[in-house]
Amino acid sequence: MMAAKKLSRGGCWRGGLETLTAVFGLIGCLFSDPAFALEKKPNIIFILSDDHRWDAMGNMGHPFLQTPSLDRLAQEGIRFNNAFVTTPLCSPSRASFLTGMYPHRHGVKNNLTPWDDRNVTLLELLKKAGYKTAFIGKWHMPGRLPNILGKAVDRFVTFTASGGQGIYFDCPLIIDGKMQERKGKYLTEDLTDLALEFIKREKDGPFCVYLAHKAVHQPFWSPPEYQKLYEDVEVGRHLPPEYHSWVSMMRGSWYYGMLGNVEQFYRDYCRTITAMDRQIGRILAELEKLGIADHTMVVYAGDNGIFWGEKQFIDKRWPYEEATRIPFIVRYPAGSKAPGRKSDQMVLNVDLAPTLLDAAGVPVPESMQGKSFRPVLENRDVSLRESFHLEYYKDFPYRVPEYDAVRTGKFLYVEYRGGKKPELFDIQKDPRTLQNIVASPEGKKALPELKEKLREYVRGKTRE
Repeated sequence: MMAAKKLSRGGCWRGGLETLTAVFGLIGCLFSDPAFALEKKPNIIFILSDDHRWDAMGNMGHPFLQTPSLDRLAQEGIRFNNAFVTTPLCSPSRASFLTGMYPHRHGVKNNLTPWDDRNVTLLELLKKAGYKTAFIGKWHMPGRLPNILGKAVDRFVTFTASGGQGIYFDCPLIIDGKMQERKGKYLTEDLTDLALEFIKREKDGPFCVYLAHKAVHQPFWSPPEYQKLYEDVEVGRHLPPEYHSWVSMMRGSWYYGMLGNVEQFYRDYCRTITAMDRQIGRILAELEKLGIADHTMVVYAGDNGIFWGEKQFIDKRWPYEEATRIPFIVRYPAGSKAPGRKSDQMVLNVDLAPTLLDAAGVPVPESMQGKSFRPVLENRDVSLRESFHLEYYKDFPYRVPEYDAVRTGKFLYVEYRGGKKPELFDIQKDPRTLQNIVASPEGKKALPELKEKLREYVRGKTRE
């Protein structure tokens, strides 16, 4: 009997030990699984640049541009190959990133219409959920500066120099409501310094830093150490054919001298990108040093693209790829799978706010029109959208007509206001949108469905 009891007790002990081992093993698996890790609120760093084209990065195969930090982000994260803004213009796009809404809803329709303080930003919602939040950099929306300090952010750093565009050197900053001179400072580095200061202070998290650069907006000024970079590159070889025909046609005209400078402008543009890339590298290095890199979600995007002579344009605003497509990269080791992927899912600037809120476990307001792309980060088999709506409102004094457009995986269909005829392009066959096929047999076949889809978008807009 005693022997049997001893055996029984031993069996119970061994069974308990095996159970404990299994439990601890399960806990270990859970904590190593990205889905479980998401239950802990991630730190968030969103880096927004200005006028950075989607293809102006080394990881996109650019022939000479050096972007090692962005390349690292793409290698260690997910790069979205089909990322777009819903309005290819600075102020409306920036408001859409913050609110998750189209311009017709948030009200910043162009670079002249003011921000409405009744808009709820992703920063305000994160702050209410326990985040320490900071907006650092270019606000660039008309009217007085927003009332977000205390309400949506714990630190608000911005500038009003040059009509809110800022200046690359010695740019005065408004830090938590107080103007400060910044003599001897290069703006991109100065803003990064302030972001790093906030990150180090709030390293225990969760925190969200919204870092909005002036770079790489013209006049494309880089620090002195970059001003000889790419000097030996024959830049003209990398500009589109239409640019060269345009310059030849205008040779001898009163503004030929300005056109002739475009090659130098492009060289300076690339230098300014590389200078910004270096500052992104500083942020990545600091996250590693602090031991919080794996649980910090780093997102990089541009506010719109820019033309470099395509269609003989030097600007943005038009609905074509050069203006509407943007770089969009997300690195988040704890909350994503299969890093280094290149996703062809369509993502938009209005998707940023829902995604960050979703990752933080914060309910997404119904007013937000974007979609969370968290399932794509987790490598789930989903389809975010088959098409999206582009809209543009008159922006004086630019002569781009207002338009509504629908972009699918295959087509771009545009309806203009003010007399310009509709356009239809087959993006797959004609990615540079050079051939309007609206009157072709292929175009006539595709038009009914595209028109109906656009009507749906426009009807939805007028109801809001």
